[in-house]
Amino acid sequence: MNYLVNPEISEEVDGSETDPLTGNIIGAAIDVHRALGPDLLESAYEACLIYELRLRGLKVEAQKPLPIFYKDVVLDCGYRLDLVVEDQIIIEIKSVNGIAPIHIAQLLSYLRLYGTCKRGLLINFNVKRLVDGIRRMKI
Repeated sequence: MNYLVNPEISEEVDGSETDPLTGNIIGAAIDVHRALGPDLLESAYEACLIYELRLRGLKVEAQKPLPIFYKDVVLDCGYRLDLVVEDQIIIEIKSVNGIAPIHIAQLLSYLRLYGTCKRGLLINFNVKRLVDGIRRMKI
């Protein structure tokens, strides 16, 4: 299923085009979820996922500031990317009852503003089966 948010941004939810990096990230997240289960704070999942991704030899940046470029000014508006993996994929971590449209919009905005990453993963760890909490995004 391909859901269009606007003509330039799409949300992939069917998993039909998993590349090796995305597959590796999802595998790491599944390992973390199997060990911890649902119902913890986002910060716990973030710390464990960082550890797991680095064990797999991946470059991970955590809580990366995302400034806004407006005209000739760089503004720090408080945006922080949970994780950036290999400078290719933004990961937004959640631990909520369900993914809401605002969570999807948040990640899509990050992808648009960051510029160099065209793919993102929204991972909600507060589910029984982690595959039910993963949304793949691309712009």
